[in-house]
Amino acid sequence: MDKRQENGLLFIAVVALVATCGSLYFSEVRGFIPCTLCWYQRIAMYPIVLIAGIGLFQKNAKTALTTAIFSIIGGAMSLYHYGIQKLAFLQDSAPSCGNVPCTSAYVNYLGFITIPFLALIAFTLIAITSILVLKWQKESTSL
Repeated sequence: MDKRQENGLLFIAVVALVATCGSLYFSEVRGFIPCTLCWYQRIAMYPIVLIAGIGLFQKNAKTALTTAIFSIIGGAMSLYHYGIQKLAFLQDSAPSCGNVPCTSAYVNYLGFITIPFLALIAFTLIAITSILVLKWQKESTSL
């Protein structure tokens, strides 16, 4: 594994760790109860920390395929969740989300930064980096 792949996996692990700590901060410190869609996004994000960490430890760039899959699925959920928070025509058809409605926004920094938006940014960074790591891994094996 070359240095680019190693740095990519490290970046993936750090982004996922920051996102995981952020979600735990919002729920455990600030007391925000996660809605159902937030739980699904957590289910997609939390394993990425372990997968990227193990890949880094084992020097196995192929783990980036798994982080890419988890991040694309999680990113799709985040995009939908952000959409039902911000787009009126989606709010009307939004599913019932348990005790906390998925349309509510605990935070709304600068009028557009919500928790699902933050998750979407993290998933996007992880997906792009995962694809780059896979590309670099393919290049290094074809030499």
